[in-house]
Amino acid sequence: MLRCMRTTLSLDDDVAADLERLRRERQATYKEVVNQALRLGLRQLATPARRRTRFQTQAIDLGASRIGSLDDVAEALALAEGEAFR
Repeated sequence: MLRCMRTTLSLDDDVAADLERLRRERQATYKEVVNQALRLGLRQLATPARRRTRFQTQAIDLGASRIGSLDDVAEALALAEGEAFR
């Protein structure tokens, strides 16, 4: 026997707007859209997250900087663009 539970939810404005948009697009009832969203969300929450493969970028040597130290950004900009950048 399929039982339904009646409850009251307080939804954030953005969530309510998304549900209403989906309801109109699918020409479904609010109940159908909410139940489908909850089923999908609960299924996703119950599934362990996949381990992502770590992405690494190979480092290369670009050589020495042509303008000296880049530790002081203001000084580097003044050398590269002239004092007019300020």
